[in-house]
Amino acid sequence: MRILLVEDAADVAEAIVACTRRMGHDTDWESNGKRAAERVLADCYDLLILDVMLPDMDGLALLQRVRGRKLATQVLMLTARGEIEERVEALDMGANDYLVKPFDFRELEARVRALLRQGSGTPTNLLSCANLTIDRKSRTVQLDGLALDLTRREVMLLELLVARPGRIFSKDELIDRLFGIDDNPNANTVEQHVARLRKKLAGARFTIRTLRGLGYQVVVP
Repeated sequence: MRILLVEDAADVAEAIVACTRRMGHDTDWESNGKRAAERVLADCYDLLILDVMLPDMDGLALLQRVRGRKLATQVLMLTARGEIEERVEALDMGANDYLVKPFDFRELEARVRALLRQGSGTPTNLLSCANLTIDRKSRTVQLDGLALDLTRREVMLLELLVARPGRIFSKDELIDRLFGIDDNPNANTVEQHVARLRKKLAGARFTIRTLRGLGYQVVVP
């Protein structure tokens, strides 16, 4: 899934980016509140990890702008210890959760997993489709109980498609959901990932269907 981290402390940001990328998520980082607002309103992110104290636009103002635009992006606020008013205000403004600094990265990972489950509408870390199972904690995939050797991007693509069987994902949407701003993907990139994924899914009791001019969907007989 795609995450935007908004944090102006470089050491903290680098650690969070490393953590979420190890989890298998495509994470972008922005240190300025106003620039972050431009990115989150123009791009497609599943989760926003948002510090409160930021240059140019603070985190609460950015949160207000995100919710004012009716974006469904999950928001995890990073707040200072003891600032209860700050946390209450953030939750009332539409934040989904908060994490108090300093924090244990195991707790960060658990909260990220929980918020992404909420965003996809599934209550556990296990996502199943026919004879396939994805463990979103370990980022592993099994078909008929046997592990599949998938790249991080292939797991992201598969997770996105099987979480919503029947839903059509256009190539542009998949580009927005799977790639960061530095990847420079195009329609051919998506086609190549889908083709490789189909080969590895031989034996799956579902298909990834191509709808010409529309995109891709998972179909379960």
